[in-house]
Amino acid sequence: MDLASILLGGLAAGMVLFICSVGLSVTMGLMGFVNLAHGGFAMLGGYVVVYAMRHWGLPFGAALALGFGAVALLAVALERALYARLYGAGELDQVLFTIGLVFVMIALVTLGVGPESQRVELPPWLDGQSDLGFLTYRTYSLALIAAGTLLMVALWLGFERTRIGAKIRAAVDNRRMAESVGVDVGRLFTLTFALGSGLAAVGGALGAEILGLDPQYPLRYLAYFLIVVAVGGLGKVTGVFFAALLIGVLDFVLKIHFPKGGTMFIYALTLVFLLARPQGIFGKRGA
Repeated sequence: MDLASILLGGLAAGMVLFICSVGLSVTMGLMGFVNLAHGGFAMLGGYVVVYAMRHWGLPFGAALALGFGAVALLAVALERALYARLYGAGELDQVLFTIGLVFVMIALVTLGVGPESQRVELPPWLDGQSDLGFLTYRTYSLALIAAGTLLMVALWLGFERTRIGAKIRAAVDNRRMAESVGVDVGRLFTLTFALGSGLAAVGGALGAEILGLDPQYPLRYLAYFLIVVAVGGLGKVTGVFFAALLIGVLDFVLKIHFPKGGTMFIYALTLVFLLARPQGIFGKRGA
């Protein structure tokens, strides 16, 4: 496998990590909530897309939209009924609640669908090879790279250059002050949580071809999602983007050359990086 193929494969894997992880960065960084159930929303989104395509005959794009919408609505219900009660609680309470929610999701999916791995059927226009001139590479991987890049730009503009993005940042920095000037913080956090969970659902579906999809998905990739967010910096969309690409490429390369111990190197490098720069790539010291 030549260098260009390795780089493209790593970038595609990194884009999947970004799409799945960016919502976790939002809830942990902007909302200040330790949501370890984030991978569960990604898993549910993948299952919704698989079910919609296999049993309802929906095309790939429509199934992705349905997965985003269904998981976002579920996130709204859970946020209002459960998550909102723990916004002021300590990190331990949030961790225990969300990890418990993960096990509930795993049990429900296992009972309802079964423990077998699921596969997303790609449309013909994505299931093939594309000629780049210097290389012929899988079309779906190239589409993931393009989709992840566009999503990063859209989210960065949304959080950094729009009025609602400013409201979210203000509410996190000083909730009482934001409420005093008329910001509906409760509604704002609900919408933000729904967006983050919906993005996780899309990431879970898009990444099923690369990461796989089964009931153990939330636990298998939780560490990866947390590493991406920690390395990128809490609440930093661009940081999460570059961290996901870096980890995706490193993981891809290491699994090729060290298939039995590649993951260990990722954890070791992350540990060294966070000891030197605990605030992440673009985080500010003391933030």
